[in-house]
Amino acid sequence: MSGFLISNNLMNERDFFNEKQETKQASFSCPHCRQRAEYEVRWLRRTKKAQLPRGAGEQDKRQFQNSRDYMVRIDDMLACRHCRKRFDIPSSQSVVFI
Repeated sequence: MSGFLISNNLMNERDFFNEKQETKQASFSCPHCRQRAEYEVRWLRRTKKAQLPRGAGEQDKRQFQNSRDYMVRIDDMLACRHCRKRFDIPSSQSVVFI
């Protein structure tokens, strides 16, 4: 389970990061019809908050210090613009550190 411990409660990652959805253009080839096209792929950008939330323990402070901004890909599949068949985004990279 992803999260940070605070006393006996599990602190959620959202307590340490601000989240914002954004869209990026990417070019992919459909594996069915082999046509290349530009697609909009949704990402969730997580930027580290300016300061640690109140009540954080020592372990939370260390984890907050070592954390950095990153992006998580939301979309895993796309629909081809030519043949309309769905296909997986071929990139294995779903997390990008900024």
